[in-house]
Amino acid sequence: MGLGDIGSAIMQPLYWAVSGIIVAAHWLFAQFMDPDSGATWLLAIVLLTCFVRLLMMPLYAKQLNSSRAMQSVQPKLEALQKKYGADRERLGQETMKLYQEEGVNPASSCLPLLIQLPIFWALFRVLNSASRGTNVKGYWLSRDPDLVHSLSSAHILGAKLSGTFWPMTNGFGPTQLFAMVLVIAMTALMFFQQLHMLRRNMPPSSQTGPMAQQQKMMLYLFPLMYLFSGVAIPIGVLLYWLTTNIWTMVQQYVIIRNYPTPGTPAYVEWEERMRAKGRDPKKIERTRADRARKKPRTAGPTETVKTDESGRAVVNRQGTTRQTARRTTSGAQRQVVRHQPVRQTKSQRKKR
Repeated sequence: MGLGDIGSAIMQPLYWAVSGIIVAAHWLFAQFMDPDSGATWLLAIVLLTCFVRLLMMPLYAKQLNSSRAMQSVQPKLEALQKKYGADRERLGQETMKLYQEEGVNPASSCLPLLIQLPIFWALFRVLNSASRGTNVKGYWLSRDPDLVHSLSSAHILGAKLSGTFWPMTNGFGPTQLFAMVLVIAMTALMFFQQLHMLRRNMPPSSQTGPMAQQQKMMLYLFPLMYLFSGVAIPIGVLLYWLTTNIWTMVQQYVIIRNYPTPGTPAYVEWEERMRAKGRDPKKIERTRADRARKKPRTAGPTETVKTDESGRAVVNRQGTTRQTARRTTSGAQRQVVRHQPVRQTKSQRKKR
């Protein structure tokens, strides 16, 4: 079995679920609308997109909390880099030890994104194949050719849902005009989302240097990709993309307003709003970071600081156990445990 067969086997359950949702949404609106009208299929596509995005909200929440947990340990990571920057092996060991002590996992913020990609691909493939009416993906659509024909031949505002801007088979008409409006709207929304993120939720330190130049290139490159690829995509799929972009824009606004990245203009405004409500922003941040930890942080026993006659602090290592890593002559590491016994005072020794 090749990689293509494995990928197809993984995607089949997603195709089945997506096709089932859009068929159910179409059936719902067909109870009081024309089943073959473009408006019915438009509402079914919008409902499908919103329903899937709602199901994925827990993944977004997990990704957000994981990012917060990683940001909370960032100062400690920077301290380790300064201390062990020259020793990459030791830096890696200390970094992993820090992750274990803090109960955070760097992969937790990436895993939800990796899970989302196959879902979005399944949405695109099912809608694209059904709009074109060829090689239909998804059991619930492929089993009903009449339903596929209804989707591929439906019209909205004179434009065919299966039609594309290019190639122009019958010249420039309602299909090309409607597709052009959708492509421009998608491109504008994508540009606005990235610009809003760049200006509101990016720290000032990231606004300069090579990384900033790459971000500015992406600001214009991604919308251009939408602009050039959208002309060959069916209108039914463009409607799905436009709905997704609108959802993402609203979701991004809510996240930046309520969960901004520390050190950004949006974060400064959020802190001011929290203080105006009588709440502690730092405490809120700690609570959010702890949500993504594998184990909650527990405060260790407080140690009483001893002072001498002049009031200066005295370091007391008696009664403590220290563990250090030492290398043997063969190069292997071994743990050395040392226990400092508690010494008796001179008066206590005289009593004996």
